[in-house]
Amino acid sequence: MSELAMEPLVRNAWYLAAWAHELDDGPIARKIMGEDLVLFRGGDGKAAALEDRCCHRGVKLSLGSIVETGLQCGYHGMVFDGGGACVGNPGERLNPSHRVNAFPAAERQKMIWVWTGDPETADESRIVDFPYPDLEGEWNFLYGRYEIAANYMFMIDNLMDLTHLGYVHLSTIGGHPDEQNIAELDTVRTERGAKYVRWMMNSTPPPAFVKAGGFDGPVDRWGEFEYVAPGTVLQWAGAHDAGTGGREDRNKPGGLVFRLLHQATPADEDSYHYFFASAVRGEPLDGAPNIAFHEANREAFLEDKLFIEAQQEAVSKAPERKLILREHDKAVAYSRQAIHRLQSTDVKQAAE
Repeated sequence: MSELAMEPLVRNAWYLAAWAHELDDGPIARKIMGEDLVLFRGGDGKAAALEDRCCHRGVKLSLGSIVETGLQCGYHGMVFDGGGACVGNPGERLNPSHRVNAFPAAERQKMIWVWTGDPETADESRIVDFPYPDLEGEWNFLYGRYEIAANYMFMIDNLMDLTHLGYVHLSTIGGHPDEQNIAELDTVRTERGAKYVRWMMNSTPPPAFVKAGGFDGPVDRWGEFEYVAPGTVLQWAGAHDAGTGGREDRNKPGGLVFRLLHQATPADEDSYHYFFASAVRGEPLDGAPNIAFHEANREAFLEDKLFIEAQQEAVSKAPERKLILREHDKAVAYSRQAIHRLQSTDVKQAAE
C-alpha cells in the first residue's frame, strides 16, 4: 500500500494556537493555516484571535497593547474588541464599518484554540480534551514549541510509527533498535483517528529514562498514543522495573510515568508549529525528573526536526511520488484515512 506524502490543510477544525501563558504579557503574532493572526486576552480576560492587520493603515495589530476594552493598535490608537469591532476611535466617532476579521477562539486546559474555517460550524465540543494540565497536584507540565519547515502530517506519521526511535533517538528517548523493532503492538481505529499501545518487555531503558526514572536494570516499557485529527497526538507512557507488575497496573507507584501532548498546527501547507507539553507523574514543576525528561524531549524533538525537514525537502522535489507503508505503519494508515475523511467534509461544506 502506498500514499501521497503531503496532505492538504483542513480548515474547518480547531487548532492549538498558543499556550495560555504566552498571552500573559500581551498580544502575540502567529501564522495559523495561512492566516497572520494576533492572539490576545482582552481586558475581560477572554482569549481572542484577530487578523494581524489594522483596518486603518494595515499595520500589524500585534505591535499594539491591551486596554480595558480590547486590543489597541500601536499606530493610531484604534481599539478592537475580541469580535473584531472597532470600539475605540481616538478623536472621532465610532464607525461600524471599521472592523477587522475575527476568528473563533477558546481557552481551556491552559491552551488557546482557534478555528480558521466557517465560524458558524465552530463547535467547541470538538476541541481535544486533555484535562491533565488542570490537575496540578499530580501533573505539572512544562511547555515548548518548535517551528518545523514541513507538511504537518509528517509529524503525525513520525509519532504513529515509533520504530524510528532506536535510530533517531538512540542517545535520548529511544533505546536499542532491535528491541524497538520487535515491540508488541496493538492498533485500532478510533472515531477521530487511531490509537495504539506498544509494549517492550524486559527492555533496555534509554538514557532519558535512566536519568529521569533512576533505572539500573531492564524495564517493562509502554507507550499509548492516540491521534485525534487533524493535528493532535496524546501520549501516556512510562516504564517500571521488569517483572514488577507494570503491565498489569501501569498506574502502580514507582517507575517513570508521564504524559505528553503533541500538536502539529499548520502555519501553511509547508510548515507547522510543533507544540509539546510534558509532565512526569507526581513531580513538582521544578523537580529534577520533570526537568530532565522535558529537556530530553526537547533534544529528541530537534532530532525529529532534522529528519522531517530533510524529508520535506526531498519529497517537495517530486510530490506526486507515493510513499510505501510497512506492516508497522497500521496506525499511520489509519491516521491518513482519518485526515482524508476530514478533508472530504471540508470540501463538502465548501460546496454547500
